[in-house]
Order: sequence, then structure tokens, then C-alpha cells
Amino acid sequence: MTRRNPFMAKQSTPRRGSNNSPSVAPPDVATTDALIRAMYESVSFPPGSQPDFDRLRALFHPDGRIIPPRAERGAELEVLDVEEFISRSRVDVVSTGLERRGFQEQEIARRSAVFGSMVHILSTYESRYTLADPAPFQRGINSIQLVQDSYRFWILSILWEAERPGNPIPKAFLS
Repeated sequence: MTRRNPFMAKQSTPRRGSNNSPSVAPPDVATTDALIRAMYESVSFPPGSQPDFDRLRALFHPDGRIIPPRAERGAELEVLDVEEFISRSRVDVVSTGLERRGFQEQEIARRSAVFGSMVHILSTYESRYTLADPAPFQRGINSIQLVQDSYRFWILSILWEAERPGNPIPKAFLS
């Protein structure tokens, strides 16, 4: 029996949590390095633009989740599916002025653990409005859970925490 390669076409039937996930370029999901690079590239954009939400959507498992940091200590944790995150981000990009200024997020350090088909990555990042900015306006750590199936890696979840006064990034996560 020949297995169908999901890279060749969009899924013909929606899966739970998906919106008929768009097809994805095989290089974006072939390795963990490629997937993480694609993730950062999909949320980064030049001034006058927006994130590549279709590319971001295609990186996530149909049941994937995104957990943004809490606004304040003790605040309720929000667990979003990818479509909820995208809807919220479309509004935030415009309302915060990021669409006008741009947004570039880059990985600066990584720690990974792999067992079988599961991968856990702690990815330290820096955010700038443009790559020419001399210093980041934000840094933090993304906790990313991946799974590998027969054809590709999928993002199952991303939980992140931003650096702030009283919550510096530990030195161990900067190299």
C-alpha cells in the first residue's frame, strides 16, 4: 500500500481544529531547524506588511495550541488555537502600530530535547522593529513542542515568557 504524501495537496477534508490547513513547503517541515526558522520567518514582517499567517498556520498540527504570556502575575492563562491567535494578532498588529513599524523576531539561542518522535525546544528570541535596530525592544523564551510523523514535523504548542524587570533570561539560555 502506498501512503499519500500530505505535501502534494491540501487535505480534502478538514481535521478537528483546522480550517483546511494550507499546503506547506516540504523544506519548512523536514527538520526541526527548518521548522523553527519557518516559524520565526512567518511572524516577522517588514514595515507596511503583516505576518505570513498562512505559512504559520501550515506549520501547526490541526490541534495545535498557542499560549501567550499572562499580562500580570496571577492572571488567567489563555490557551488559543491557531485561528484564535491569528484573529487576535491581525488586530494587534494594526492597533499597536507594528504594521507601520515592522516586526522581526530572531532566535538567539536554543536548547533541545528529543525522545522518539517528540521534540521539546526552548528557543530564546529577540524582537526588533527592523533588523537594522541596534537593540531589541523585547526578549524572551519560547517553549515549543513538536512531533514528527511519517512525512514532517508539526508544532503542537508554543508557550512563551517575555523578559521583564524581575524576570531576566537566565544566562544558561543565552548561549
